[in-house]
Amino acid sequence: MPTNDINRRFKERIQRGDTILMPGAANALAARIIADQGFEAIYVSGAAIANTYLAKPDLGFVSLPELAQHVGTIRDATELPIVCDADTGFGNALNVRHTVRTLERAGASAIQLEDQVAPKKCGHFAGKRVVPLDEARMRIRAAVDARTDEATMIVARTDARAVDGYDAAIERAQMFIEEGADITFVEAPNSREEIAGIPERLSGTPQLVNLVVGGRTPILDFETLEKMGYSLVLYANVALQSAIYGMTEALSQLRRDGRMDEDGPVASFSERQRIVEKDFFDDLEKRYAGG
Repeated sequence: MPTNDINRRFKERIQRGDTILMPGAANALAARIIADQGFEAIYVSGAAIANTYLAKPDLGFVSLPELAQHVGTIRDATELPIVCDADTGFGNALNVRHTVRTLERAGASAIQLEDQVAPKKCGHFAGKRVVPLDEARMRIRAAVDARTDEATMIVARTDARAVDGYDAAIERAQMFIEEGADITFVEAPNSREEIAGIPERLSGTPQLVNLVVGGRTPILDFETLEKMGYSLVLYANVALQSAIYGMTEALSQLRRDGRMDEDGPVASFSERQRIVEKDFFDDLEKRYAGG
């Protein structure tokens, strides 16, 4: 399906008021598994790319070309909508424009920009800082102006809750809505009451809530968040954290026992080939074989 059609359908669902449960992916394999499990959208997590691709924490190490390459491979692997974490936009408002154009070409359906200083930190780390409001607004204005497909959505994230408090974060999100943001994202609310208050106080604009396993935001069930009025319920790094857990379990058993077969904590050989669509490529090979 063409990316423009994917984007349009995704935006229509958001505008209709649907609530979508969205896991994060660090790479195309994770995206393929997310699609295989029946989820309806994928989040490309900057933290997950930093952790898996560079083995570094989420401290602004991923570059725009590296991010775009990951988005492109994920777009090739699935037709699900992609919400892309673009951190601070990789510079000033002019850089934000370039970032949005680059990620649109790579296949993003929605592009998230935040108001931290560069280099940014994970939203659930201590010691975050945000740029002045005028600079943050210009990032969003530039992003809105830069998109070439009107169905590409701009997600405006604020990390001001940890810096200036809850009310200041809500006020920033309202300013981003005035600049044309399609979705707002108040990062790291610290209580159920704060979570509930975000869609109430920003009524009329779709909201994203980020649930980080082990993070600062309380974990609420999907039905509760749906009733609160959230459009996107994000688990940015469940796939990553489960992969770390699974690899650790399997490798510790291999180290202990000195052997591993399909009765161990691993996917079977056939399941691995199914996920990467080997049968599809076998059919292509036959089609294009000479003779």
